[in-house]
Amino acid sequence: MLLSKTAPRLVLASASPRRSQLLSNLGLQFSVLVSQVDEAIAPELSPSAAVIDLASRKALAVAEKLRLEAKNSLQQGPYVIIAADTIVVNEGKLLGKPVSKEEAINMLSSLSDKVHEVYTGIAVIVLEQGLVKAPVTKSVVSKVRFRRLEPAEIRAYVEGGEPMDKAGAYALQGGASAFVQSVEGCYTNIIGLPMPDLVAMLRDLGVPVLGC
Repeated sequence: MLLSKTAPRLVLASASPRRSQLLSNLGLQFSVLVSQVDEAIAPELSPSAAVIDLASRKALAVAEKLRLEAKNSLQQGPYVIIAADTIVVNEGKLLGKPVSKEEAINMLSSLSDKVHEVYTGIAVIVLEQGLVKAPVTKSVVSKVRFRRLEPAEIRAYVEGGEPMDKAGAYALQGGASAFVQSVEGCYTNIIGLPMPDLVAMLRDLGVPVLGC
């Protein structure tokens, strides 16, 4: 819980416009501050642990930056920093963001006519009175089934440019909605931020969401 009765300033530690839109949909006021951390995944970590680790590092980096900026004006707090990271796992292989069109085509081809998992890790950190509290974290997994994709439609989708900054090379809320046959689990988790879980985490910290 927050110590101060002052309304916290929400900070999203992500450049993702999709995560910003999901937060905006709740009527929340927030600022965006990108973490710039190395997003390399330690190979020994499970998918769940990997997304929590990355989200935590992003949140901690932003919290420390804010702490240094505010150390001479602590009355500007408290801050609540939200970070997230999403990966796609297909048959045990982690799929991040493609670095080329050919890699995007290969990723989508590998997902065709199969079920894969989407993991998102959330880390929420409170910065209050100059102290950075330990992250509150959670990982959420959803399952997505793709129909059989034709090579021509994969290439056309990739040429449109949408896959290039997306884990697994697709956006469920975009053109790839035509690829998805079924979803098991949280829909917004696949977009990059599991909103039911985030709302519960914020409320546990004393941050009101949707009037509660």
